[in-house]
Amino acid sequence: MSIQIKQATAEDSAFLAEMILQSSRAGKKDGLFDLLFETNDDTVILEKLARLTKTTAKSHCHFSNFLIAKMDDKSVGTLCSYEPRIATKETFITALAEVDCVEQEEHLEVLFACDFNLNKRTLMFDFMEELEGFLDVGILKALMQKSLLTARLKGYRIAQTIVEIGSLESQLIYKKLGFSEVKQLECELYKEKFGRLGLSLLAIEF
Repeated sequence: MSIQIKQATAEDSAFLAEMILQSSRAGKKDGLFDLLFETNDDTVILEKLARLTKTTAKSHCHFSNFLIAKMDDKSVGTLCSYEPRIATKETFITALAEVDCVEQEEHLEVLFACDFNLNKRTLMFDFMEELEGFLDVGILKALMQKSLLTARLKGYRIAQTIVEIGSLESQLIYKKLGFSEVKQLECELYKEKFGRLGLSLLAIEF
């Protein structure tokens, strides 16, 4: 079965919501969006996430940042790439307000507490996910190759991603794709909220 890579559109919002939620939980009971939307009801969270991918404010969750992998006309994986200077934390807060998620300073504090002070001109990767049952068929590699090709054409030579310390599967996948760890940031607030020690910054030169 061949893998096709396409640019996501607004019509892909429901699938993007599934992948964003899967990525944010990363094997945990609660992820960032369970916290922000103050519920564990998948139906509610997925509806809000689908709306979040289509907000006027183009946060890192906006559909325009995503590539989708398809096999036999079925969406099977995603990869988000965004520029931190455009998709800022302030933009994210504005986008959350558009989906009626307001006054979340307490929950958003975890994002600001665990901050690597990234170079705003570095390309970031996030939400690299695939459906269960499609592991090890080259989906993530195909998504990454397409994203890096596009990034190179835009003038980027370094890309980075952030994964949780202890999220061994995610770390292994990125390292298989050529990423190396740059820095770890242990954070008490992150551990309190999610049960993980903190975050790890990985990078790739291409």
